[in-house]
Amino acid sequence: MDALTLIGLAAVAFAAGAINAVAGGGSLISFPALIAAGYSSKTANVTNTVALWPGYVGGSIGYREELRAQRRRLLALLPPAVAGALVGSVILLATPTSAFDAIVPFLILFACAVLAFQDALASFVHTHRLGSLRDGHVPPGMLAVTFVLAVYGAYFGAGMSIIMLAFLGILLPDDIQRSNALKGMLALLINAIAVIYFAAFGPVRWGAAGAMAAGAVLGGYVGVHFARRLSRRWLRIVVIAYGVIAAVVLLLR
Repeated sequence: MDALTLIGLAAVAFAAGAINAVAGGGSLISFPALIAAGYSSKTANVTNTVALWPGYVGGSIGYREELRAQRRRLLALLPPAVAGALVGSVILLATPTSAFDAIVPFLILFACAVLAFQDALASFVHTHRLGSLRDGHVPPGMLAVTFVLAVYGAYFGAGMSIIMLAFLGILLPDDIQRSNALKGMLALLINAIAVIYFAAFGPVRWGAAGAMAAGAVLGGYVGVHFARRLSRRWLRIVVIAYGVIAAVVLLLR
């Protein structure tokens, strides 16, 4: 692979890392870039997961203050996140991705709808006592959602963070920045399991992954600082707008 292509992939990964830190969905930029660089869909998917993982590290470092007060939540969500990520990784390498790729745009639109109606859904959850009842309490529904999203995240991942942020707002209502920080750490853990599995058994292209990882780290750190400047309302609008645009682009491909 020539130097110009590697520089281009690094730049794309910078943007993807920043988007993942702000809202999620960065894979919708970096995955097609790897396809354009000549890789098959499965190789691009595996390489993309490995390449963007360091960006979640940068984002979590930027959100370290918001994460300190959420250790109990994180520990509760860790087992379903790890189990789901392992299941998704195994499924990806054992099956083709063509069918899953076809439904990705609809999953993104579903995530946007959940965010758009988040307040109404949160009210329903609160009325029926399905959400968090006290600080540090994690409802069973959030454990189930974390497992399912971890399977999806390891298998493909595009839009996982958008859906995760939506359900955190519904089942674990909190300040949007704290929710964004918890979302980023869960994404980091889910993708860490996938990276370990793919590194051992998957067709990772390490040259491209290394160049993109450097861009993703810087993008993730910069993205957190941008997210801090957005109000809860504007952060939600950014997430929804980006998700809709990404879904339309995928539908038109």
